[in-house]
Amino acid sequence: MYRVSVKRELIAQHYLTVPNPGPEGELHSHAFTVEVELAGPELDEHGYLVDIDDVKAALDATLSRYRDETMNDLVEFAGQNPSVERFAREVCSQFVEAANLTTPTRLSVRIWEDDVASATYETPI
Repeated sequence: MYRVSVKRELIAQHYLTVPNPGPEGELHSHAFTVEVELAGPELDEHGYLVDIDDVKAALDATLSRYRDETMNDLVEFAGQNPSVERFAREVCSQFVEAANLTTPTRLSVRIWEDDVASATYETPI
């Protein structure tokens, strides 16, 4: 199985909407690190699983929606707690739409909300 990953950083805001969220219930920012990892058993005719420049461009396009935004205000989080887990799922979904993926068979998005905590969403493609 081949794997290719790309990382990007962004700052976004949110506040948690669960019962008793503590300080996380107040609007606050995170310096998120987003890592997209693509996997598949085959390479294309050029010897690539994916073109890394294309992955970078698709990830940049995906993250532009969230950069410097308050996630609670975005339609995809309406009525939902904007957890880092849900954020990973949304980035994954948006990335699939932005990228032209033909060779990879799996995609995972891992989002670090600080230097010790992360969440990952993985899906077949």
